[in-house]
Amino acid sequence: DVQLVESGGGSVRTGGSLRLSCAASGATDGRHCMAWFRQSPGEEREGVAAIDPAYNRTYYADSVKGRFTISPDNAKNTLYLQMNSLKTEGTAVYYCATRISDSYKYWGQGTQVTVS
Repeated sequence: DVQLVESGGGSVRTGGSLRLSCAASGATDGRHCMAWFRQSPGEEREGVAAIDPAYNRTYYADSVKGRFTISPDNAKNTLYLQMNSLKTEGTAVYYCATRISDSYKYWGQGTQVTVS
């Protein structure tokens, strides 16, 4: 199993920045795709950013392109999400997840981000 623990959430003014962290432990080898998702109250969970280590590729939702950056620190088994120029619609619980085979199997507990 893989355990994921997010941190770094908080309250920030519009236009501000936050960096989220996702610490991974357990059966993790840094080879699986990982992603950040978010869910606002009353909304469906949406993918924000993902990274595929096999091809060193990153993917971003259109709504965050140019403002968010996903990056791993393999030495620390930690995944980061740098969020700049935050907007009020960025208010959500942010989750990191690890993809195993065809689905994101392991999820963290989430960290709240509030932009006002």
